[in-house]
Amino acid sequence: MDRRDFLKITAASGASATLASCGNPEHSMVRFIPEEELSGGVAVWKPSICPLCPAGCGMLVRVMDGEAEVIRNGKKGTIQMGLAKKLEGNPNHPISQGKLCVRGQAAIQVTYHPDRIIHPLKRSGARGTGPFQEITWDEAMSMLVSQLNGLAASGNQKAAVFLTKPMRDQRQTLISEFSSRFGASVPVTFDPLGDHVLRRANARSFGYDQLPTFDIGRSRYVLSFGADFLGTWNSPVTQSIGYGDMRQGKLQDQPAKRGKFVQFEARMSQTGANADEWIPVNPGTEGVLALGLAHVIMKAGLRKPEAVGAAGSQIAGWPGLADYAPEEVEKRTGVKAERVKRIAKEFANNGPAIAIIGGSPLAHTNGMFGALAVNALNALIGNAGAGNGESPMGFMRQPKPNADQNRHFESFIADAAQNNERVKVLLLHEANPVYGSPPAWRVRETLSKIPFIASFGSFIDETSILADLILPDHSFLESWVDHIAESGDSGPVIGLAPPAMHALHQTRAMPDVLLDASRKLAKPLGPPMPWKSYEEMLKASVEAVDPSKDAWKSAQQLGGVMPPANVSLPAPQTTRGGSPLSYSEPQFDGDAGQFPFHFLPFQSQAFLDGSLAHLPWLQELPDVLTTAMWSSWVELNPQTAARLGIAAGDTIEVSSNHGNLQSPAVISPGIAPNIIAMPMGQGHETFTRFASGRGANPISILAPMTEPETGSLAWAATRVRVAKVQSPSKSKLILFAGSLREHPEDIGR
Repeated sequence: MDRRDFLKITAASGASATLASCGNPEHSMVRFIPEEELSGGVAVWKPSICPLCPAGCGMLVRVMDGEAEVIRNGKKGTIQMGLAKKLEGNPNHPISQGKLCVRGQAAIQVTYHPDRIIHPLKRSGARGTGPFQEITWDEAMSMLVSQLNGLAASGNQKAAVFLTKPMRDQRQTLISEFSSRFGASVPVTFDPLGDHVLRRANARSFGYDQLPTFDIGRSRYVLSFGADFLGTWNSPVTQSIGYGDMRQGKLQDQPAKRGKFVQFEARMSQTGANADEWIPVNPGTEGVLALGLAHVIMKAGLRKPEAVGAAGSQIAGWPGLADYAPEEVEKRTGVKAERVKRIAKEFANNGPAIAIIGGSPLAHTNGMFGALAVNALNALIGNAGAGNGESPMGFMRQPKPNADQNRHFESFIADAAQNNERVKVLLLHEANPVYGSPPAWRVRETLSKIPFIASFGSFIDETSILADLILPDHSFLESWVDHIAESGDSGPVIGLAPPAMHALHQTRAMPDVLLDASRKLAKPLGPPMPWKSYEEMLKASVEAVDPSKDAWKSAQQLGGVMPPANVSLPAPQTTRGGSPLSYSEPQFDGDAGQFPFHFLPFQSQAFLDGSLAHLPWLQELPDVLTTAMWSSWVELNPQTAARLGIAAGDTIEVSSNHGNLQSPAVISPGIAPNIIAMPMGQGHETFTRFASGRGANPISILAPMTEPETGSLAWAATRVRVAKVQSPSKSKLILFAGSLREHPEDIGR
């Protein structure tokens, strides 16, 4: 797509505007007075923070003067203003270090998207059908405040619930404060692929309820259990930079030593394609493999069992591990015993070394055991520190511990489904559970029964189409933005940036709308909010961690407070909870006789969980392994495909106990024969012109299996069957590199 067409930046001359108005004064082009002083042709670089994944990479926005189509005071016209033209990594930011992934580059399309909601809307037809009517902000605020006043008048404030994606910023703090002071229920977060299991495991093993930071650049040996750390997991930009340093042998003591990387996973990811050894492992047995490596290391006398500390106490049978001899490990995992022995000794003898677990191994019913086992392996090697730079695995210092104070969506939707009176007002912000939940949760049906839903979203999606009121948010380039990093650096990183450009449309920043609503309530909040604007709230938060005179000014110029003056790593939890775990076989939904394959959905390099599918640059991004674009597909092993009579490009049907879908087949040697894999992200019913009606959604056939300790969705615990479709649907595979039938052997290389 042509960038100039997409940005919709006009170049209307005075002459053309005059001609357009001749004889048609009612259609004359309104030219608004510029809102800022501009220097023609001079670019200004302004800091910002990427909002498209939880990593919080710092970026620079190239802003230049130009003419844009905007709405001012209800009128459409053109204005000369500073416009964002390009996004790059911020070299002063510890997370991005001047780099930016493809998703970050595409983030500019959020601001200029042609289907962006540009003014407040209220529902004008049947719920979920889509008709909305434009209204003023005064009308919109009156509707919102009226609903909240109604709850307060009846003493039923608990019937108000805020539903958001997980956010690590002051927006989340503001939502929590508003909910608490109003008397609403605890806010709910929706994250279908969240790392709740790993955080809980880290709290049990090390006392820190947060994701770890890995210094991959200082490592000589890296083991990864399913973590696509170069593509989609945790902080990919930081981890990719470290991986490059490791592969180039940049260790200070041995600069010529090139680190080795081994990936264990059932389906080859972008990260696995970069490994020295890619080793398939039976789903749900990653913890067995980790303890098998530990068994070899201790039996060979390469490490002492007591070195593991508290992490070992979480594993039943530590340190004996009699059930994890290499021969037994081979039976359970499918990894040859001799290979287990060799890798274990290489891992122990080539330090600093790290083991990483993420992705599908944590999405099994026994995911907690796998996480605890890898933690114990790390502790045994002596590489798990407290984020002080002495160990290649640590935990970032933060203003607050990363304990999740919000309620998880799984328990919320179960309660709401059982009691229709539990929720009267739902406030929705950047969460799309109708698309991202298994069908058995009946999310659409449950949310449809809530009397009033208000969305702060910028786009109509499968969930916000149920809203009665839409109060469109500024884009991140038009807003104050902030982010407290959870992982990616040994020190604390608090990103912060002012708006890079003026708002194009009649939108308002969600935090300021919430603060405004709090002042309009008939019954004042108790106590009232102490901030008049989100900017004021951010300034107070900066001064709380860095009281120096120039901290606020410096934070805006640099894109954050780095490092904050008085932030230190909190002490580990002394009471970690949880009984030692023994290995239990992973449970799968579906009889193995009827559903012989393990179904493995995976995060798309472009769309992650599907929340970015509306951005056309990402739709047009070729998949790194298949070169597929604008479409979805299903991956099969060549042996499986031959047995079923399926050729590359054939449309196949994938069926579970909970539904079925159709999609073209990709034949890949980088997947185990008992696995059927499919990227997430496509299959939207309602999500702008670029994503709606395109491909299939693998979440739509998932079973409602959960990991028992956290209640997290076990999205890798569904069995399926596969059949070739004789009368294929309109689903089509689009490849950048041409037809799969011409070169099927290249897929997965």
